[in-house]
Amino acid sequence: MAAQIPPTQIWPTQIWYVELRGPDALTRLGEWLERLPALPGFVGAELLSSPAQPELALVASRWAAEVPDVGVPNGAKHWIFRVERSV
Repeated sequence: MAAQIPPTQIWPTQIWYVELRGPDALTRLGEWLERLPALPGFVGAELLSSPAQPELALVASRWAAEVPDVGVPNGAKHWIFRVERSV
């Protein structure tokens, strides 16, 4: 029996956080999130919410290259971080 080779995993080089507040934040960021997979370098993303802050939504996306220059929803704050170390 031949040894199985694990699938190749693409590690992100950048993480992009996009935060939005308001009663429709989760819906608006969810719609925006659907655009990301078509962009070059996209690895994956999550749409996050917190019961402690019900009007706050956050997208955490991972990129294997520079984050493309795309807009964020009106009123959103965003930050790009370089991955310096991963375990």
